[in-house]
Amino acid sequence: MDRERSHFVQLNGLRFHYLTWGASSAPLLICLHGLRSYGRTFAGLAEMLADRFHVLALDQRGRGETEWDPEQNYFATNYADDLGALIDHLGVEKAHLLGHSMGGINALTYALDHAQRFASLILEDSGPEAADGDSAGIGRILNELRTTPLSFDGYDAARAFWRSIRPNVTEEAIASRVANSMKEVDGKVVWRHDQLGIGKCRIEQAETRPNPDLWPAVEKLACPTLVLRGANSDYLDPARVERMCAVNPLVTAKEIEGAGHYVHDDNPVDFNAAVAEFLDCVEASGKSKD
Repeated sequence: MDRERSHFVQLNGLRFHYLTWGASSAPLLICLHGLRSYGRTFAGLAEMLADRFHVLALDQRGRGETEWDPEQNYFATNYADDLGALIDHLGVEKAHLLGHSMGGINALTYALDHAQRFASLILEDSGPEAADGDSAGIGRILNELRTTPLSFDGYDAARAFWRSIRPNVTEEAIASRVANSMKEVDGKVVWRHDQLGIGKCRIEQAETRPNPDLWPAVEKLACPTLVLRGANSDYLDPARVERMCAVNPLVTAKEIEGAGHYVHDDNPVDFNAAVAEFLDCVEASGKSKD
């Protein structure tokens, strides 16, 4: 098992945290988590890929060990600017990108002007309009943001809350969420992420400030792109996936059985296998052209 390494860097006025696995000389894969998640959610995938990829999992602004934004700017354009600043800091021309849900939206937002920086793109249950529609998944997420408690009396209560809103994820995923998204302060268990600020911006986004139009980003993609949809997803509908594949011939799609919106937490075995197969094929194709 490759040793997880922790890093901090100043980007866009905030202190960011990210984790890496694998040799820095290997092809780079940057992983972007979802709305209320954290970089370490991709640890299982990273450990599997670390023998041949340099995997970097970012705690996006306001999450994990990254600073909260005092101005509460938690919108797609801010996240995309952070991604660009990170890529510039790393000094790489191109990177493989993987984004779950909000992370995929952020990657596509960055691709509107910087699609040439992607060696490949993996969208985990994410795509244009997915965060701005009227799907059951959007309603579920917004309801969670409006009703989530800001604190709990203990870790048992926090664990029970996570299980109540994520009934299908593995026990390992619940343990990871409790350990990485929560902390104890003054006898209460509270969120590591900026629950109030993130919720405010997400609700505002749904009501008055939608994401940029990301269909042009899909059209601009000049790299192999894989959409991994949870077969039971309430968030990304099959018609949208079909349109993404039709808009750009470089986009392909695969459904992961036994998974909903949280694909890598619902069925990590099949998710990890699909990501590894795709990345290995992209790298093998690139080397055959050299």
